[in-house]
Amino acid sequence: MNIRAATLEDRELMLQLLLELEDSIGPSIGDAPDVDDEWPVIEEVIRGGVAAIAEADGEVLGYVLGRMADQRPDVVHVTDLYVREAARRRGVAKALLDVVVDAARAQGRAHLTLDVMSDNHEALAVYRRLGFAEIEKKLAVSLESLATRVSGAPGESFGAVHVQTDDAPHVETAVANYLPRVGRTAGASVTAAPNGWTRVAVEPFDREVQRKLAQELSDRLGAVVVSLAVEYGAVVHFLLYERNRMVDEYLSVPAYYGELPSGDALALRANPTVVSRLTGADPARVRAVARTADTAGELPPAPELYAQIAELMGLQA
Repeated sequence: MNIRAATLEDRELMLQLLLELEDSIGPSIGDAPDVDDEWPVIEEVIRGGVAAIAEADGEVLGYVLGRMADQRPDVVHVTDLYVREAARRRGVAKALLDVVVDAARAQGRAHLTLDVMSDNHEALAVYRRLGFAEIEKKLAVSLESLATRVSGAPGESFGAVHVQTDDAPHVETAVANYLPRVGRTAGASVTAAPNGWTRVAVEPFDREVQRKLAQELSDRLGAVVVSLAVEYGAVVHFLLYERNRMVDEYLSVPAYYGELPSGDALALRANPTVVSRLTGADPARVRAVARTADTAGELPPAPELYAQIAELMGLQA
């Protein structure tokens, strides 16, 4: 394998390799610039940075571009590192990076940085083996999505605690005893429902107070308790307790409050078996109604979904 410096005569080759690199990465945020518009950038790197091409037996294997960072005199930043698929796992990437390291050291540079897409797992694995560590994250959002979140007040939050008993006075006594502990300034209304559940509404609504009260009532009364709510007008959240133990939790958009590991996101799906055992809901309907999604827009409006979930559990929405 031979690593040679790229020259201005390599224009067509470099642009072809750039196209292959962009195709291998796949769709990104925003429209990709016209490839011809990229040539002045490549030309600048050829003249003042590191630009190298790997070849073997007359075949081009890949290339690298490294820019000497003007604002960070101790850093060389690799803007492009690409190895054609047929040439991978043959040490080409290491050889190209070695050229960048030598050139950067000659200029007194001490660090090398590069960008990689979060879903490019193959490249990430290579870089980690070479000792790279993550130092920052680049985040992206569509303007339309961001505008809906920053241009106005969050949607309404509301909900209730549902206790599986028709002994409303007993529930009212327990609420009077325990609500001051979990919500000092909160009040509550207790309503006997005709379906074997007693409904407790915290006033004013507070999602954390409602959750704590539900757990306290399950412990005090030894009953099945459901905390069901619409949060910020966007998501439906329920917690199901049995004798002070939370046995199921559902959030219609698991990642609404932040990115989650896949296992944690799966845990926020409703468990049809548990919901059926404790509330009498039909498991098939639980699966059909209490769905999860990546965004709220993929589900019915939160108040509508809230009413559907309450109905399938036999609760008073």
